[in-house]
Amino acid sequence: MPVHAPAPYPAARLRRLRRTPALRDLVAENRLSAADLIWPVFIREGARVEEPIASMPGVVRLSVDRLLSKATEAVELGITTICLFPYTDPALRTETCDEAWNPDNITNRAIRALKAELPGLSVMTDIALDPYNANGHDGFVVDGEIVNDETVAALVKMALAQAESGADILGPSDMMDGRIGAMRSALEAAGQRDVAILSYAAKFASGFYGPFRDAVGASGRLVGDKKTYQINPANRDEALRCVARDLDEGADMVMIKPGMPYLDICSTVKDRFGVPTFAYQVSGEYAMLQAAAQNGWLDGEAVMLESLLAFKRAGCDGILTYFAPEAARCLRD
Repeated sequence: MPVHAPAPYPAARLRRLRRTPALRDLVAENRLSAADLIWPVFIREGARVEEPIASMPGVVRLSVDRLLSKATEAVELGITTICLFPYTDPALRTETCDEAWNPDNITNRAIRALKAELPGLSVMTDIALDPYNANGHDGFVVDGEIVNDETVAALVKMALAQAESGADILGPSDMMDGRIGAMRSALEAAGQRDVAILSYAAKFASGFYGPFRDAVGASGRLVGDKKTYQINPANRDEALRCVARDLDEGADMVMIKPGMPYLDICSTVKDRFGVPTFAYQVSGEYAMLQAAAQNGWLDGEAVMLESLLAFKRAGCDGILTYFAPEAARCLRD
């Protein structure tokens, strides 16, 4: 959008509209609210469990009973969507990943519990095999290769199990080719036509994911890297092709991951496609801000809110962020 040049000084004094809080608020171009935030939550088996994650200060793994309590608090703060990530019992992590589509796995039980307790809350899930995979990859590994089509068939089974459990939004984060079209066709055939897909359409092979892999228990299991299926951080045009493909296959919304290092991608996607666009402020982004704040190097609250507002300014409609409850509390207060 073209920007009109101001009149020459002193006819134009741009500081006039910065003079008071009321004036600054009146002309604010972007606003952040609790409704913009999706809260990613790690869940695990057990009862009354709140297990700290060392590399993500302030983030814990929750048993389902504690999840219900925390989700109720989140709803009261104005958060409307929670995204579930499972920490799976190591004994259930196999090369065939059968636990991923078990109707009674921790994710599917948590979905049903949340929808029973908080029917107005939107529940989003993660679709990828890494929490269930013996080798930590998002897809099946055959002779050292992450195979695409066999993985897509498994992801479809996972998607159907989550939809049948009551998920409102499915979040395929695997970056396999063709998975959105396969899931959309399967959902339609199963009568799950109202389930939305928020595709991780532009997910980069980033160094910012380390704490997340700790949180889901995949760090020590990952063999090799994920560069054959996640996008090269150098590639902007490839990311846009991936977004276009996922939209053509039936994605309702798209995600850019990570967030802050890829604000240019967020802005371009929103401008070019005009669809609901989200960013994931990933574990490494969260961890570095928290670490700096805890060391007294940064004002934690200020940089938290500033970082979230950056996504809105770049064109994002919402943000997945571990800061969600804290940010919502700040915005309310």
